Amino acid sequence: MASVDERIRIEIAFDGGQVIGALVAAATANQLEQALAAAGEQSFTLDTDDGRYTVALRRVVWVKRFARESRVGFGA
Repeated sequence: MASVDERIRIEIAFDGGQVIGALVAAATANQLEQALAAAGEQSFTLDTDDGRYTVALRRVVWVKRFARESRVGFGA
């Protein structure tokens, strides 16, 4: 089970070709997915480690949610 303060990396691609990446709370990633599925909301606000983003949901092409165990480097 995920901890309350767990942070995960997501990427959001927009119809113009731009992609943003951010570290967000797992709950925020879940809420974004729910907002995209509902398709009734115009925008969604993400609080990230870099700041606050407001995303126009109708412009989102895809969202990638990275696996929690992803690591970069030469460790075992």
